[in-house]
Amino acid sequence: MTLTTTPFGKRATAAEVLDGVHLSGRRMIVTGGSSGLGVETVRALAGAGARVTVATRDPAAAEPLVKELPGTEAVALDLGDLASVRSFCDAWSGPLDGLVANAGVMMLPTRQVNAQGWEMQLATNYLGHFALAVGLEDALRQAEKPRVVVVSSGAQLRAGFDFDDPQFERRPYDPFVAYAQSKTADVLLAVGISRRWAEHGITANACAPGWIHTNLARHLDRETLQALGALDADGNLVTPDYFKNPAQGAATSVLLAASPLLDGVSGRYFEDNQESEVVDGGPDVPAGVAKWSVDPGAADRLWDHALPVVR
Repeated sequence: MTLTTTPFGKRATAAEVLDGVHLSGRRMIVTGGSSGLGVETVRALAGAGARVTVATRDPAAAEPLVKELPGTEAVALDLGDLASVRSFCDAWSGPLDGLVANAGVMMLPTRQVNAQGWEMQLATNYLGHFALAVGLEDALRQAEKPRVVVVSSGAQLRAGFDFDDPQFERRPYDPFVAYAQSKTADVLLAVGISRRWAEHGITANACAPGWIHTNLARHLDRETLQALGALDADGNLVTPDYFKNPAQGAATSVLLAASPLLDGVSGRYFEDNQESEVVDGGPDVPAGVAKWSVDPGAADRLWDHALPVVR
């Protein structure tokens, strides 16, 4: 399989990726669009003419962005609460051109579960977005070239999906393993949509934004941040050369959501604005997408595992 390439480098910004792209009349949803990468994703899509719905737990936090970008709205959505997801889907009307599953939580220090008993990182990062996509399937079908973008992470290289104990009910809870599993599940969500909804013209891809200083890292401890080179000895945040700024981190998301270069491309994983090579996962693998993250059998199994929960 030939990998999809684009002319955009690692440091390209979201606005640069959409330069010359016209999205007038298109409707997009960005989850977690009121902070971090989500803000820059919303700005780029709205800047190209799209009507963007910022789906966020705290719509008040998105008010400055809504005022900045005419035609943008903020709507309440808590991905960890399936009732909230259902309410959001029930309130939507009309076609949906793009769903950017951007929101997430990382490295919760203790095991937490949602009302369905799902570990909260998996519940928020995967299950809530799965329920959202399923709930909005009809709206996606109504659009001309609908796309789903699932923001994953390089952490998917570190752990496959544990179908025997996904909720850490028997194995010891590990914050990073739980996060990595949820990000593998995110890639499997894109693969699953690609396999099941292609006949309706719906495409889906996943991506890793790279390392960026955002609120997502709020649960990382001092030792971890220092090991990443993101915190100095005095406890001050620093930005290593391999980090991106939020506008650069959002570039791959908007590339997948709206660039004509990705027309018809589906079921793939991208990083730094290029499709990634499929590799063996493991603790020392620096880049690429793990075989377990794009395994069609695992994607089908996870879909069948989650569907009864959200219906």
